[in-house]
Amino acid sequence: MTINNRYITVNNSTAIRNAVTALQHQQVIAYPTEAVFGLGCDPMNEQAVQRLLTIKQRPVEKGLILIAANLAQLNDYVDLTLLSTAQINKINQTWPGPATWVMPAKAQVPKWLTGQFDSIAVRVSAHPTVQTLCLAFGGPITSTSANLTGLTPCVTAEEVAAQLESHLGAIVDEPVGELSQPTTITDALTGKVYR
Repeated sequence: MTINNRYITVNNSTAIRNAVTALQHQQVIAYPTEAVFGLGCDPMNEQAVQRLLTIKQRPVEKGLILIAANLAQLNDYVDLTLLSTAQINKINQTWPGPATWVMPAKAQVPKWLTGQFDSIAVRVSAHPTVQTLCLAFGGPITSTSANLTGLTPCVTAEEVAAQLESHLGAIVDEPVGELSQPTTITDALTGKVYR
C-alpha cells in the first residue's frame, strides 16, 4: 500500500532508511508505537525539536518522551546514580515493553527535552519497528502522539498522511502494537503514576 512514494513505503528496510535519513536532516518522522503512531525527531537537534513542537503546538515546558531500543541508548540522558538498585530492577522488569518511566535527567540534557523539569520521560520499546528504527539511527528519538492538536492520535499510516503529511520527512508504514491505550508513565523515584 502506497499513499505517496516520498513518505510511505511497504518495504520495511526502505522505510527505515528513509526515516533515518529524515532524522539526520532535522526532519520529523511518524512511526508506529505500541498503541498509536508517534512523531519522532533527533532529540539532540534543537531545530528538529522546535519543528516537532510547532507541529504539535506543544509548549516546550511540558518536556518530551524519548523512546529507545535499549537502556544503553539512554545513558547520555538519564542519571541512574540517583536511582536505587530496587528502582532500577523495577524498571528493568518492564523493559523492553510498554512502560514509560520518568527518571532524573543528566545535567547536560537540554531544556528543549526536559522542559521545566529536572527529569526526562523515557521508554525502551519492544515494538519491532521502534527497535529497528532506533538501532538504525544509533540512538533514541522523541515520541509524542502523531496528531494535530485537538485531533485523535493516528493509528494507521493513512491517518498520519491525512493529518500530517506536509509536515513530515517520512512515515514508516508498519502496524501499531496491540495496546488499546498509550503506555503508562510512572515516576521512577516516587512510583507516582501519571498516565
